[in-house]
Amino acid sequence: MNKMKVEELKDLLTGKTIEEQLMKLACLFPGKVLFTTSFGIEDQVISHLIFENDIPVESATLDTGRLFPETYKVFSETIKKYQKNIRVYFPDHEDVENMMTENGPFSFYLSRENRLECCRIRKLVPLNRALAGKECWVSGVRASQSDNRKQMDRLEYDEEKQLFKFYPLFDWSLEDVEKYLKENDVPYNALHDSGFVSIGCQPCTRAIEKGADFRSGRWWWEAGSLKECGLHIK
Repeated sequence: MNKMKVEELKDLLTGKTIEEQLMKLACLFPGKVLFTTSFGIEDQVISHLIFENDIPVESATLDTGRLFPETYKVFSETIKKYQKNIRVYFPDHEDVENMMTENGPFSFYLSRENRLECCRIRKLVPLNRALAGKECWVSGVRASQSDNRKQMDRLEYDEEKQLFKFYPLFDWSLEDVEKYLKENDVPYNALHDSGFVSIGCQPCTRAIEKGADFRSGRWWWEAGSLKECGLHIK
């Protein structure tokens, strides 16, 4: 896929609302668009837009086996409110069993290599299964979330995965997201009210002080390293 085709698709989406953009993608790639949610506030906005407008985009989530109880609660509240299915993908049980048997339950604290291996098993491999056969991947990435994400674009083409990646809220601020949730009565993770900004696996996520770097609550023991798990590295 060359850059010109990316630019052509951008032109088709220009001037449309997010709902219209998502519907356009669903029409261009019928049955081939996947939205992945971790139930953070950005993802909840997108879920609301898809579900409330009956946009034919499949929704999926990765259950790593190490999520917060509050994450499962907002998962439950979301399917109850919208009466829509969210497909769940788990890691391979043998890979998890072998990793924990060989390295213990907290091997990710010992080295960055161990942490990336845990992320690979629990997140990247299941994600690749979810994306198999898809042509467009929708997610809640925002530019202001990290320096790495500022280098991304609202619409990209992933040569490795051979699909488009679309970030509907790319230019939104955190305040924009919070305002939308409140105005539309969208369920959200209660941890956001306790200083948790980016919420992932329970052992790898902590609250941060107001105004601190968005990703500083993730893998905080890796000072100075790239704060990504591999899902959204450009």
